[in-house]
Amino acid sequence: MTEHVSEEEIREQLAGISPEIAEQQLNDKVGLDFIELNPERVVGTMPVAGNLQPYGLLHGGANAVLAEALGSTLAALNAGAGRAAMGLELSCTHHRAALKGLVTGVAVPLHVGRSTITSEITITDESGRRTCTARLTCIVRDRPPGS
Repeated sequence: MTEHVSEEEIREQLAGISPEIAEQQLNDKVGLDFIELNPERVVGTMPVAGNLQPYGLLHGGANAVLAEALGSTLAALNAGAGRAAMGLELSCTHHRAALKGLVTGVAVPLHVGRSTITSEITITDESGRRTCTARLTCIVRDRPPGS
């Protein structure tokens, strides 16, 4: 039987670990696979299996998990040396359900400022139909010395 893990539990488990380990954990927990990682664009895929995902989220929650992972990764890539992207606000518009197969998300920066980084994320199903549009804003802060 598949273990159900909430989005909050996933975030808590990933807090404070290296980006490489976080990427592997996201892949293991929700099947997220990064295809492209750079400050101009982050692309990733994630499986959608029916209306209820194996990790306990409805299809809209799967879109939100993918949007949050891609947008926060893009913010971290744009934060720069000595800076950290922390705290976020995610707004999603669900256009249609992606009930089976892989969904693909593309995150691009809309605004990269001194204190916030905002990205736009588009998620499509295997047929290329848009299932979700999201906007994610991360607060950017200086990293404490020694972190």
